[in-house]
Amino acid sequence: MAEEINDLIKQRLIKLDAIKELGIEPYGRAFDKSLGINDLLKEAPAEGAPGKEVVVAGRLMAVRSHGKTAFCDLKDQNARVQIYIKEDILGKEKFDIFQKLDIGDIIGVKGEVFKTRTGELTIKVTDFTVLSKSLRPLPEKWHGLKDVETRYRQRYVDLIVNQDVKNIFYARSKIISKIRQFLDNKGYLEVETPMMHSIPGGAAGKPFKTHHEALDMDLYLRIAPELYLKKLLVGGFEKVYEINRSFRNEGISIRHNPEFTMLEVYTAYSDCEGTMRLAEDLMRFLAREVLGKEELQYQGQTIDLASWGRISFADLMKKNFDINPDDGTDEWVSKLKKKDVQLEKGEISRTQLLKIIEDLIEPEVKSHPVFVIDLFTELCPLAKTKKENPLLTDRFELFMGGMEVANAYSELNDPVEQRKRFEEQAKPPEGAIDPRAPKIDEDFIRALEYGMPPAGGLGIGIDRLVMLFTDSASIRDVILFPQLRAE
Repeated sequence: MAEEINDLIKQRLIKLDAIKELGIEPYGRAFDKSLGINDLLKEAPAEGAPGKEVVVAGRLMAVRSHGKTAFCDLKDQNARVQIYIKEDILGKEKFDIFQKLDIGDIIGVKGEVFKTRTGELTIKVTDFTVLSKSLRPLPEKWHGLKDVETRYRQRYVDLIVNQDVKNIFYARSKIISKIRQFLDNKGYLEVETPMMHSIPGGAAGKPFKTHHEALDMDLYLRIAPELYLKKLLVGGFEKVYEINRSFRNEGISIRHNPEFTMLEVYTAYSDCEGTMRLAEDLMRFLAREVLGKEELQYQGQTIDLASWGRISFADLMKKNFDINPDDGTDEWVSKLKKKDVQLEKGEISRTQLLKIIEDLIEPEVKSHPVFVIDLFTELCPLAKTKKENPLLTDRFELFMGGMEVANAYSELNDPVEQRKRFEEQAKPPEGAIDPRAPKIDEDFIRALEYGMPPAGGLGIGIDRLVMLFTDSASIRDVILFPQLRAE
């Protein structure tokens, strides 16, 4: 296969040289289009569309030659149209240049719109301009499991030949735009916070480390923007959000990419209950705006966004594993092992915890979103505890289609309690060889000491949200350039 492709590249290089010898620049400059192909197709049924002169540009996707004439498909960003090439119209010199073109070449064409006998809208080309000579042939068959890795690695080719893939990213863009519209209309302020942190915080996760030469200090790519956003609440902003890129130096799977996109929203004078309403309203708004209905089709199941459920994590853990909120880590490990739950290195990681929740709730609900509530305080160092039970937090994890897509809580705004939790979290494991504990974010504690209003915070995984809205099985399908091993 590689040898065959190399031969095709050699043939195209010969054509490239031939075009240059004719004094034609094969990699053109700016080209003024009169309209896009999709706009042309929309105009077609209107009276007077045939006969109109147009100027369009795109990529040659098919060529059907018949001696001194040819029909071709020209494709731009959104649509494709048939073009008609004829030597008698173009002239011999221009037609000879056309014969040196290949599928994949980008050209601009000028011509007159007409309809063929079969009623297909076509452009009768009176002139064309070579804009970019393609040296590599497009794949004839791009689908199939054997090509999945190549599709992700060479996304640019995937987008050329697979309109369904391109539509996913149109949908992604629309979802993000509608999120902004929803929050802006509710009076939220979009902000930007640092992506390099001196202390990694705001979430559980292993950070990527870098070094700033001028300051001679280690920095970390953020694992979450949470602490900076809460400092803005201290500063007096009452409604803020950030659509942010975050990074976690952890595993890669169909639901995890080390670089990912999050929405974080903070509302002063709100709480977990208010944030639940915000999450539900946002999801239903997005479904109406993007899909035109309040339901999703995901991996063979219908998710009804008009119906929302709640499940107690504490009840699930008691019922299934006899685990109580006041059990220590050793008791967790012991009880989970008795139930044949496989643990990585004998520890309870956040990923492991989410997997346990997913396994527990999947049989109980498949048709609507579920708020998992009553999470243990030990697992939530930044959340307020429940009044009636300090061993449980005022927090939820939102699951849709069997995936966690959001989490939120009533934000802890007590600086004394926050310091206590940070200190507990920072203690090295008993018997640890390296006694150095993670640093406590003193600046965040200091900010809380100035007073932060009660607030509700919401985090939504944009990538997973797009998976749901586009019925995509893997997170790699909704990230333009997912992280891959080196070739």
